[in-house]
Amino acid sequence: MSNKKKKLKPPKIAGYTSLVSDVTELLETARRASARAINTFLTATYWEIGRRIVEFEQKGRHRAGYGEQAIERLAIDLTTRFGKGFGRSNLFQIRSFYLAYSDIFQTMSGKSKKPLPRQKVQTVSGQLLPALSHAIDSRTEILADAFPLSWSHYVRLLSVEDKDVRSFYEKEALRGGWSVRQLDRQIATRFFERTLLSKNKHAMLKKVNARTNGIITPEEEIKDPYVLEFLGLKDEYSENDLEEALIQRLEHFLLELGDDFAFVGKQKRLRIGREWYRIDLLFFHRKLKCLVVIDLKVGKFTHADAGQMHLYLNYAREHWMHEDENPPVGLILCAEKDAAVARYALNGLANKVLAAEYKLQLPNERKLIAELQQTRKRLETGHRKNL
Repeated sequence: MSNKKKKLKPPKIAGYTSLVSDVTELLETARRASARAINTFLTATYWEIGRRIVEFEQKGRHRAGYGEQAIERLAIDLTTRFGKGFGRSNLFQIRSFYLAYSDIFQTMSGKSKKPLPRQKVQTVSGQLLPALSHAIDSRTEILADAFPLSWSHYVRLLSVEDKDVRSFYEKEALRGGWSVRQLDRQIATRFFERTLLSKNKHAMLKKVNARTNGIITPEEEIKDPYVLEFLGLKDEYSENDLEEALIQRLEHFLLELGDDFAFVGKQKRLRIGREWYRIDLLFFHRKLKCLVVIDLKVGKFTHADAGQMHLYLNYAREHWMHEDENPPVGLILCAEKDAAVARYALNGLANKVLAAEYKLQLPNERKLIAELQQTRKRLETGHRKNL
């Protein structure tokens, strides 16, 4: 007979499951809030450190290498006292953070009832190090309101040199609750430029923050418009020129398409009846788990383009699709697209066919930024009304 004692099941208590669920949710919410609060104060403190470094450098700017020597020494002292996170490169990053957001001082002074006290900088050992122990003071508490994103978000934002573009990504990340990875993806895929080029900026801003409950759709993975500025094509070019330029710069084109596209082939031949056809480009999308047939058009999108792509997809579904794959998707990449024509030509097809524009050069951004800002304001106003 075994000496092991049997585990007794806890007695059933009416409503206990609900109690556990409620308490668990409270604790998880509190932990998330605590993490956000700590991160916010940490970011505000880094801003303060950056300010003091810059002001210290300005005192000795007439001396060669003064600022760099101070940062190198400060990195050693801070690492000795506080451990990792204050190396030379990190301190330069903190300094860059302050310089990028130095005007936040005036902005927050106008919003806050409390004055933001200025503190004089004396020496590295006499001022900068003790400042860390008093970082979370009234000034830092006020500054914390100015930095609602995490420090990692701001580190990624520092790579965006243009102030207006950086502000756009910062506001969209906050509005959409983007993770650092999502922010990185939007910056890497030039979401700002594509939004400027889009004829329906309102739809672009809504689409990027739409939640899909984990279900990935072709509409989300296919961009519109695509920015193909890297091709260097002039005003007049043929579809063959466009295709050759894309193949020659395939690496750049794959980056513009997105991380999950894999190149399969070009000018892939297929015979239907007695006719031979050629597909311009063929890709495979790993997340969608399907072939993506791309047809290149140097002119406007027409309803005939939709019919031709529908033909290609029917063939690809029957002859090229593997058993564990989803039905192929068609992308008609055109120089110009009329939204109404695209809607009536593409809706209701048995195959998924999408049309997207491409742009070979970016227009003057300043002419479009004001329109984009107005669009965001209308979107935010509508969001508040729905709350």
